[in-house]
Amino acid sequence: MTLPVAQKLFLSAWSTLLSDSGSPSTRVWVRDQVWPTRVVGILFVLFLVVGCTRTDSRSVVFAVGGAPVELIFWQNLIGDFESESGISVEMVRRPTDSSQQRQSLLIPLKAGLSDPDVFLMDVAWVGLFAAAGWLEPLGGKVEVSPFFPNVVNEVDTVGGQLVALPVYMDGGLLFYRKDLLREAGIARPPGTWEDLVSSAVKVQRRQRIDNPNFFGFVWTGSQYEGLVTVFMEFAGSTGGFVRTSGKIRLASPGNIQALTLMCDLIWREKISPPSTYTTMKEEEVRRYFQAGDALYERNWPYAWALHQAEGSMVKGSTGVAPVPAPRGSRSVSTLGGFHIGVSRYSDVKAEALAFVKFVTRYESQKRLVLNLGWNPGRQDLYEDPAVLAVAPHLRTLREVFQKARPRPVVPYYTQISEIVQRHLNRALANEVSPEAALADADREIAGLLARYELN
Repeated sequence: MTLPVAQKLFLSAWSTLLSDSGSPSTRVWVRDQVWPTRVVGILFVLFLVVGCTRTDSRSVVFAVGGAPVELIFWQNLIGDFESESGISVEMVRRPTDSSQQRQSLLIPLKAGLSDPDVFLMDVAWVGLFAAAGWLEPLGGKVEVSPFFPNVVNEVDTVGGQLVALPVYMDGGLLFYRKDLLREAGIARPPGTWEDLVSSAVKVQRRQRIDNPNFFGFVWTGSQYEGLVTVFMEFAGSTGGFVRTSGKIRLASPGNIQALTLMCDLIWREKISPPSTYTTMKEEEVRRYFQAGDALYERNWPYAWALHQAEGSMVKGSTGVAPVPAPRGSRSVSTLGGFHIGVSRYSDVKAEALAFVKFVTRYESQKRLVLNLGWNPGRQDLYEDPAVLAVAPHLRTLREVFQKARPRPVVPYYTQISEIVQRHLNRALANEVSPEAALADADREIAGLLARYELN
């Protein structure tokens, strides 16, 4: 990136941010001056962008975030690619937080900068990035047959063009206590939500004799994206976001039934903690189950390895199954994960494509499983004996991912999600009825689409 471009980007962001004074709670002190934290955060990202000027004009700049162990893995994988291909790759480290990663990509892409050339995207960003014209089409340049067809067709293909490939797959799962089901004479994990309720009530009653903190089912009910994903699963294959004639709505009979059940778990059946709608996110749910205080847990596959780790109260007694289905519907898991794409503004597209092929090939994806415990984007790895030896739950995950359903792949999904989160959470808090919550969400979504001239 040249200095004039960096200066223009800096000044544009600076003028925009200074017009937003922010509230006192969103300001920090920097050299005796009060600055909105939003300013500080964006300027930090800008300095990272300016500082990532490549020293080799033909090197590939790869933007990736994650935990330290993940970044070390990526650096090692890059080293192997460089040795094999002769192409140099510069890894630009992004924050661990997903929303911060997204923001750090939006800035250079909006500015049309040539860096980064390659990046990982959350599944929910692909629609936005594709609609903005930021992704280089990959159709005809990569082999797609090894990947899950539903994922390639419903997420990575936008407007008839392949724009990304899955690297890491994610989907909602039901974790359960094998030992407690066996003690209660229950032969198998629940296939329907009704079965889950009845079995959870039975086991909770037994466990409460010695453990008053025990609950039958813990799940992510806080006001954040995790609430949207779990709502889609409660609604099953025929519920969730209903799209008709270009409109998106929620107030369907199946969705009202699903949200009513979610409320009942907390207020009527009392098999989910009162804190479900206030504090329960992935880690809170995972820790509660792992402490031995729950029969069922809805979470993402990452929790499996932690449940089996030394010191876990549920080590060796945890099972995994697809999430239950509403009666008369089928089980559906909300699709998550990260996908890899090439920037349309890249000035080393051939080299960037070579790196994408390397990351998504069989050997590299297998290393992701064995070293990081990631669920690979390639379907063929779910039959690899070496992989199944260390991750036997992948047998279940393959079935889950084959039926997984993405959230709407639209550029304005983030705004829709914020609306849905708020109204679902109001219902869970017993502030409004499920019918009123979904009707209010529909009205707000309709207003949003009208502003985008989409309804």
